[in-house]
Amino acid sequence: MSKIAVIYKSHYGTTKQYAEWIAEALGASLMEASAVKPQQLMDYDVVVYGGGLYAGGILGAKLVAKHPCKQLVVFTVGLADPGTTDYASILSRTFSPEKLVQTKAFHLRGGVDYSKLGFIHKTLMAMVKKAAEKKPEAERTSEDSAIIETYGGKVDFMSKAAIAPLVEYVKSIDK
Repeated sequence: MSKIAVIYKSHYGTTKQYAEWIAEALGASLMEASAVKPQQLMDYDVVVYGGGLYAGGILGAKLVAKHPCKQLVVFTVGLADPGTTDYASILSRTFSPEKLVQTKAFHLRGGVDYSKLGFIHKTLMAMVKKAAEKKPEAERTSEDSAIIETYGGKVDFMSKAAIAPLVEYVKSIDK
């Protein structure tokens, strides 16, 4: 059996919750990204990295994007519906073409509680909402619609069942 690490970076807790569920399902070590030194990544046969989506990037992903891992699996957590959202540009901005070819990515839907957002995130979300509202309805992405619909409130799209494809994938390479 392979040695597996689930590493995450989370601002408000949804990515952390998914990481906990994944680590439990895989019997893996669970670590917060700021507690991991880059050289530790090579101690694991499989590294599963999770980060929230913020401003078109994956929170804390430099750790795994810039340092070698034997086998890397990434999961992102955001508000948009993963079934209708294209994450290709975010992944290509985060990982080199070489690293991206070697990385399997999964996208999970999180949640937001605007009452818990910090000033900067509240400000950014207000700007994103305004930009989304300016678009003609026919040109809005699912992410635009999600921002408009949930703005100012609390919404939770998290699902423990959503981790199943990732868990099955890691188990399939752990043979």
